[in-house]
Amino acid sequence: MRIAVDAMGGDYAPEAIVEGAVQAAEEYGFTIILVGQEDRVRQELAKYKTDHLSIEVRHAPDIVEMHDLPSVALRRKKESSLHKAIYMTKNGEADAAVSAGNTGAGMAIAKVACRMLEGVERPALATVIPNVNGYMVLIDVGANVDCKPMHLLQFAVMGHVYAQSVVGIENPRIGLLSVGEEDSKGNTLTKEVFEPLSQSKLNFIGNAEGRDVFNGRMDVIVCDGFIGNVVLKVSESLAKTMGLFMKDAFSKNWRTKLGYLLVKPGIEEMKTRMDYEEYGGAPLLGINGVVIISHGSSKARATKNAIRVAAESVTHHINDQIVEIMNASGFDLKSYAKATSIWHQLTRSIRHEPPKDQKDELHPHEQSTPLPASDTASLPEFQPYEEPEQERKYWWQKKQRHADSLKEADAPAPSLADAPAASLPALPEAQEIKDAERFSEESRDVTSQKKSWWKRREASRPANETAPPSSDAQTADDAPPPTKE
Repeated sequence: MRIAVDAMGGDYAPEAIVEGAVQAAEEYGFTIILVGQEDRVRQELAKYKTDHLSIEVRHAPDIVEMHDLPSVALRRKKESSLHKAIYMTKNGEADAAVSAGNTGAGMAIAKVACRMLEGVERPALATVIPNVNGYMVLIDVGANVDCKPMHLLQFAVMGHVYAQSVVGIENPRIGLLSVGEEDSKGNTLTKEVFEPLSQSKLNFIGNAEGRDVFNGRMDVIVCDGFIGNVVLKVSESLAKTMGLFMKDAFSKNWRTKLGYLLVKPGIEEMKTRMDYEEYGGAPLLGINGVVIISHGSSKARATKNAIRVAAESVTHHINDQIVEIMNASGFDLKSYAKATSIWHQLTRSIRHEPPKDQKDELHPHEQSTPLPASDTASLPEFQPYEEPEQERKYWWQKKQRHADSLKEADAPAPSLADAPAASLPALPEAQEIKDAERFSEESRDVTSQKKSWWKRREASRPANETAPPSSDAQTADDAPPPTKE
C-alpha cells in the first residue's frame, strides 16, 4: 500500500512528520511517499536508518500556510506539497493522502481533484472520541460550518459506514446533536432533518444532548461542522485540563506522591485513551478518494496513527460502502434536495401551495373558531365610522379647489393667433402648429385624469352625505355651495 504524506503541513513539519512516517513504514510496512521540499525532507530522513524501509521523496517547492485561503491554495499553489500529495491519489500514484496542514485548503483541493461520490454533495470530517463504552464517531468536525438538512442526512450515512467498518460497531446507533431529546427541540436545521432521519433505514434513535458524547448512549453523533469543531476542541482541552488537575493533586505532599505510584498504571492508560494523537486524523468522507486530515499540532505519534487510519480506510473500501448504503438508506436524496431547494420553495410560495405534509392542516392563525351564543350577546353593537369634523372640512375644501381647477382646464386653450406678435418666439410656421397641437393634447390628458379622479372620489363618498356647515372661521372662498332640497 502506498500512502502520500504532506511533509510540510503542520506546526511541527517537517521534523515530526518525517519521524512519524518513518515509524509507520517500520511498523506497518507501507510504502510512504514524502511530498515536500526535497532538501529539507532528506535532511530529516538522514537522522534515521531508512535503508530497509520503503520511503520515497517527491519534490514540492511551495507550502500551503495555515492562514492561506482555500482559493489561494487551489489556484496559486499548485506546486505545493498538499496539492501534489492529494493529486497523487487522483492519478493512482498513491492509495491515500495524509496531511496535517490547512483543513480548508485540503478539502477544497480534494473536492476538485477527486470529485464527490455519487449522491454526496459535501464532504465531512469524522473523528473518533472515547466514551464509557469504548468509542463513538462525531461527524462533521469542521469541514462545513453552514449546512442544509440534506447534508446532515449524508453525514449520517457516512458516519454509519465509518463506525461500522473502521471502529467495528455492528449496527451503530445514530443521534442528532441538539439541545434536548424531545423531537420539538432544536434549531430549524435539526427540526427539518429529524423526520427524514426517522424514516430512513439507519439505526436513528433520536436527538443527542451534549452529555451523550461521553456517556455511551450513541455510537454516531451527527452535527454541522461549526458545532462539531467546538465539541472536539472542548473535549481535547478538557482532557489536558484534567491531566493538569491530577498532576497538581498528586504533587501536594509525600502521601499524594505515594498514592500516585500506586495508581500510575491506571492513569497512564486513561491518558492514552484520552489523547487525540492515539486516533491520528479525521478522514475526509464523501470524496472519491481517501484523504486524512490530521491535527495541526500533530507530532510523530499522531502522524503514524493517521497513516494507519488511511490504510484502514483503503482496506475497508469506505467509499464503496458509502455509495451502496446511500442508495439503500431509505430516502431519496435527489428528491429531497429538489424539494428543499430555494427555487422549489419559491415557485411553491408563488402558487400559494403548502408543503405536502401541511396540505391538510391550517396554521394556527388561519383557524377560526365561532364564538358561543352567550359570548356574542356581550359584544358591543357595531357603530359605523364617522369622519371627524376637521377632516370633513379639509376634504370639502380640497374638493372645491379641484372643481375650480377642472373649470380652468375645461376652458378653451388660448390661440396663438390671439397672442401679441412680440410675445411669440421666432419659430417656423410648422413648428408653431406642432407646439399648439401638443399643448392641446396635454391639456385634454390632464383634464381626463382629473375628471377620472373626481368620479372615483364621488363614488367612494356616501350618497346621503351633505356639505359641512359653515363656521365663522370659514372664508367665502372656502364655503360650500348651498344644497338643493
